[in-house]
Amino acid sequence: MEISTLCTVAAALMVFPNRSQFFEYESISFSCGHHGSSGWAVKRTLSSGITEDCQGNESNCVLDVIYPSDSGLYWCESDSGECSNAINITVTDGSVILESPVHPVMEGDHVTLRCRNKTTSSSSFTADFYKDGLLIGSSSTGSMTIRTASKSHEGSYRCNISGCEASADSWLTVTARPPGAPQSKPVVYVLLPVVGVCVLLALMLLIGWRCHKAKHDVLYTNVTITQSELPPRIRDRGAAKTFYSKVKPGST
Repeated sequence: MEISTLCTVAAALMVFPNRSQFFEYESISFSCGHHGSSGWAVKRTLSSGITEDCQGNESNCVLDVIYPSDSGLYWCESDSGECSNAINITVTDGSVILESPVHPVMEGDHVTLRCRNKTTSSSSFTADFYKDGLLIGSSSTGSMTIRTASKSHEGSYRCNISGCEASADSWLTVTARPPGAPQSKPVVYVLLPVVGVCVLLALMLLIGWRCHKAKHDVLYTNVTITQSELPPRIRDRGAAKTFYSKVKPGST
């Protein structure tokens, strides 16, 4: 599906959450990022073929509850004929979706694909991932990361959870990296230094607190005093007993 109106690309359509597949009854919002021009509106061409303005105010569109009938192509367009990139949104009443980047990724980026099951929030299930209809890998965590994306990774992706149906297909676009553009890193590489610094600060605070406490605390030891019977003095034990008798004078 393509935008039938020819226009000069001068804006970017932003989507929240940042993905192209959604479950029925979820919510989604669109906004037009542009510079200087006014009169922007979010437009869409539905899978039924109807082209219309998306519900919303000015350059924003919020759909609180979405249905499969909301599937289609979304873009921004101004009164002067300018437009944005177009994004294909898929809404399913099934139980599995594939979370993949809604915007093109640049060569060298790390891309994470996640398979979601509507009936559970747990990630302890095995998901199979397919590219252009061919199995490319399985994961017991429900996600797969493409490290250092290249043009060869561009294509149609879907996932399947054992015992459930497969997700719809999502197209991943890989573009050339402009000179000087920073390369993205997996979230774990970003969080590890932050966690390390936090742990180090916590240890320093703990050591400082213990040192401070040791200087000011008075340690008490339980002392038990017992009194035992002293032994008799040696001279008392060795002294002979004294006997007294009455002497009667004899007769001569």
